[in-house]
Amino acid sequence: MGLLGVFVVFLHCLHLVAGQGTWTVLNNNAGISSMHTMVTHYDTAIFLDRTNIGPSQIKLPNGRCRQNPRERISKTDCYAHSVMFTPGPNTVRPLYIFTDTWCSSGHFIANGQMVQTGGDFEGNRKIRTLSPCASRGNCDWVETNDVLAVGRWYSSNQLLPSGLRQIIVGGRVTPSYEFYPKRKPGEGAFKLAMLGENDNLYPFVYLLPNGDIFIFANRRSVQLNWNSGKVVREYPLIPGNPRNYPSAGSAVLLPLTWQNGFGVAEVMICGGAATGASRSGNVNAPGSASCGRLVATAGRPNWAMQNMPIRRIMGDMLNMPNGDVLIINGALNGYQGWGKERNAALNPVNYNVATRKFQVFAKTNIPRVYHSTANLLSDGRVLVAGSNTHQFYTYRGAFPTELRVEAFSPPYLAAGNNGIRPVIRAYPKALKYKQVFVINFTVGRRVGGVEVIMNNAPFVTHSYAQGQRQLRLKTAAPVKAGAGWSVQVTAVPGATIAPPSWYMFFCVQNGIPSKAVWIKQNN
Repeated sequence: MGLLGVFVVFLHCLHLVAGQGTWTVLNNNAGISSMHTMVTHYDTAIFLDRTNIGPSQIKLPNGRCRQNPRERISKTDCYAHSVMFTPGPNTVRPLYIFTDTWCSSGHFIANGQMVQTGGDFEGNRKIRTLSPCASRGNCDWVETNDVLAVGRWYSSNQLLPSGLRQIIVGGRVTPSYEFYPKRKPGEGAFKLAMLGENDNLYPFVYLLPNGDIFIFANRRSVQLNWNSGKVVREYPLIPGNPRNYPSAGSAVLLPLTWQNGFGVAEVMICGGAATGASRSGNVNAPGSASCGRLVATAGRPNWAMQNMPIRRIMGDMLNMPNGDVLIINGALNGYQGWGKERNAALNPVNYNVATRKFQVFAKTNIPRVYHSTANLLSDGRVLVAGSNTHQFYTYRGAFPTELRVEAFSPPYLAAGNNGIRPVIRAYPKALKYKQVFVINFTVGRRVGGVEVIMNNAPFVTHSYAQGQRQLRLKTAAPVKAGAGWSVQVTAVPGATIAPPSWYMFFCVQNGIPSKAVWIKQNN
């Protein structure tokens, strides 16, 4: 072949690898295996695990210990079970969590504070908060004096249009929903019959453009008017297998767009365990490859089905800044639970929402199965953490407890795209609804169209990004502005489209996103 031929083949192989994305280990020991992960508007990430897991690999600072007589494993516990991870330096700082957050839920509210609810045993009715800070800050978890109306384990949270109140839906043996804060003193929980079935934990919950709530559990879904407490309608059953814990499918609300007035809400649900696998204990049952899309706002909605190239249980689905959906993590066989999965799904899969086509991306060498997470970072990478399919921290066996933290860089971050990747230079720090504003950016080469996309930061756990939302904003054609460019952008029309909160704003040119800036969406 000759040296030139070898060099050409080598370059071609590099191109193929870059076209599939790349993986990087950021930290070889984060101290804990994250079961719940949140990215804050300070670009830090909060990792959270159970407290009743025994010793972690990181101690609380300054000799501090947790003294909890109701703790079932270590009543005196000097180890951290939550840390703050800072991408960049890739450092961790121990955080102090008191009650057990095993299989709990949460959501950021308007001021950027995380409100975290429920858990196991003594944490079952607890409400905790964390007001995030920069990497050198001293923010930490706070146990509030408030409690849930009923204990909730494996529930899901969704921020409501006020930006201050959440609806908390479902949980183990808890077929109901409630609100925090309460709408009136003494308010309790409200029954919802569809939550009484099997395979219904961690239901998929989304705020619809008219302010109602879409709730999916097992194979059923409803539209709930949470103000009146009435189920407005029931949707058709999704074909195939059950999709919620322990069957472990995943879901995403597809981007809401200005082109249709943000009035069309479409949900996509993929994967999950084979029907009956968890009840029969069949850990070798092949997972599902099927995906369904449902326009929840349509007059006569129905599921449009297609298959992924890789079957998957326990995958995570993320709204990416180029408008695609990434499906990552999980396994090929089994169902959720300790030691109930087989054959890790190592390749992420990309889904183009417009063309409905899938693309297989580069695989990782680290299995991410039960109790793993994936979160979008503002630089466009995906932060991947956790994986512990054991009751305690166990570093042997097929899937040992995983303390390493990775980042997946999608193909849009390939070196060849640097020349056309925008860099945001000026932007407003806060927005009102319907506001017309300007973003200034520079770019090496102007190629193709430019649009501005905003993503919130969800609470990710158990294959579901709670509250995840993406908005594609009306963006005028770029105009020259000094050494760079400017675009005129129109904010979303109201709080049912994007509740008040902090959002990542990406400037996207020809499918290549900038690093995002955080902007606070106000009323």
